Amino acid sequence: MRPAGRSETQSLYFTYPHFDPPQDRAGLSDAAPVAIVGAGPVGMTAALALAKHGVRSVLFDAKDTFNDGSRAICVARQSYHILEDIGAVDPFLEKSLPWTTGRTFYRGRQILEFDMPDSAREKYRPMYNIEQQYIEEYLWEAVVREPLIDMRWQSRVSGVEDADGAVILTIEDPLGTYRMQADWLLAADGARSAIRQMRGLRLRGENYEGRYVIADVQMDHDYPTIRRALFDPDCRRGGTILVHKQPDNIWRIDYQLHDDEDDAEAIREENVRQTVASVLQEIGHTGDWDLEWWSIYSANTLALDDYRDGRVFFIGDSAHIVPIFGVRGLNNGLADAHNIAWKLAFVMQGRAGAPLLDSYTPERRGATLDVFANASKSARFMTPPSPGWQLMRDAALNLALSHPFAGELANPRQMTPYTYADSPAVSADDPGFSGGPVPGAVLPEARVRDGFLTDLLGGGFTLLSFDEGLAQGVADLDLDVVVLDPGSEAAQVLAAGPHSAYLVRPDLHIAARWMRATPETLRAAYVRATAGESK
Repeated sequence: MRPAGRSETQSLYFTYPHFDPPQDRAGLSDAAPVAIVGAGPVGMTAALALAKHGVRSVLFDAKDTFNDGSRAICVARQSYHILEDIGAVDPFLEKSLPWTTGRTFYRGRQILEFDMPDSAREKYRPMYNIEQQYIEEYLWEAVVREPLIDMRWQSRVSGVEDADGAVILTIEDPLGTYRMQADWLLAADGARSAIRQMRGLRLRGENYEGRYVIADVQMDHDYPTIRRALFDPDCRRGGTILVHKQPDNIWRIDYQLHDDEDDAEAIREENVRQTVASVLQEIGHTGDWDLEWWSIYSANTLALDDYRDGRVFFIGDSAHIVPIFGVRGLNNGLADAHNIAWKLAFVMQGRAGAPLLDSYTPERRGATLDVFANASKSARFMTPPSPGWQLMRDAALNLALSHPFAGELANPRQMTPYTYADSPAVSADDPGFSGGPVPGAVLPEARVRDGFLTDLLGGGFTLLSFDEGLAQGVADLDLDVVVLDPGSEAAQVLAAGPHSAYLVRPDLHIAARWMRATPETLRAAYVRATAGESK
């Protein structure tokens, strides 16, 4: 919502483009390898990841521009690795605001300051703030540069039918209706997914009672890029407030509604302005400000039982809805897109067996359930679901006023990448290791000469070997080989010895590792990771 007199796309800081439906109607019904429904951040990431692996896609969106409002604003370190992998990271680095620190206040007194893990060996900071309009704009710029992506705006997919080894879509746009066949369909059409409804599928899980209004204001406010959480402040007794700095002097304010507040009344402009003014007074801002945009949300933990339905895969909010606490929503969706894209590409190109696709749900639904476990804890602390939870939460906050250790209970447990330890495409760990990342985990970063370890990875599978001779026995496998110094920082981070090796997947997760690798063990792990036949 925007202030009276301004349209949905009339922003204080962002100029929304307008996109026409396809004007050249020739070829619209031509078959495509992959169709993607939804051109938000997740859908565009999927299209770019497919294109990176040489797979053509058609990307549909019913809108004529980007999503309105800042929406998702916190992008995690691992998501920046994904953005780099798909060739889109540069403008994000130029525009976004990196941050590492959060502060928590209770009744006006600071009870916690936390710092997310960071070091000189990391290529990216733990978290970046950037409005979703810019996220979509920068991904769109990358999409436009990519000849393997056919983007169609104002194009609503109104039907999905199963065919022999394909799906058939019905598409409606202002100039007409047509049908198109695709080998595979990725549904990235959000929390109210039309594709999910067409397939007769429902999200299952929990709904939390807490409701929040989110408001963006533009102001010159002298405070660093530090996440602030205010519990029981003077301006909203009994409630919780979050404050984030964004680019262009935009500040995100999330404030909890009380149980007796009506949704419709709470989001009336005059009431939003009055509440925002009281919050700004609470944080010490006495200067001018302007209201940009606002919305309302509640915390939910909902997911599909299976993220695959035949030749349809669900990614992002079409597959799961998570509470925003801990900034896991968008980041989880980008990881979905990155995961299914390489697997689909490898299977379509004959580089992997079809059973590899069966690993998508165990890996990504497993990640969702892990998010639920962590985000639910944060949600219960931020918005206690019962008087008992409220009593325990308030007791912990009161204790933190005099005992700093209790302030850690208010730590939002920021997102860390999920480890696919139980994936059918990941090998069992070598018990010879005494440390380092286990199979299924994301490859950690390390400095290598003048760059970073991730700079050395190939576009597909990569073998990181500390033994020069190992690669000769597996020269026929479809992978890149990087030989590392046993005395390097990488060896220390990976807890590697002079004969160790790591097999890294295209999505930067570790498929297998060995303290003493042999061509035979490497070959077996590669076959498992690609669901292929032994060579």
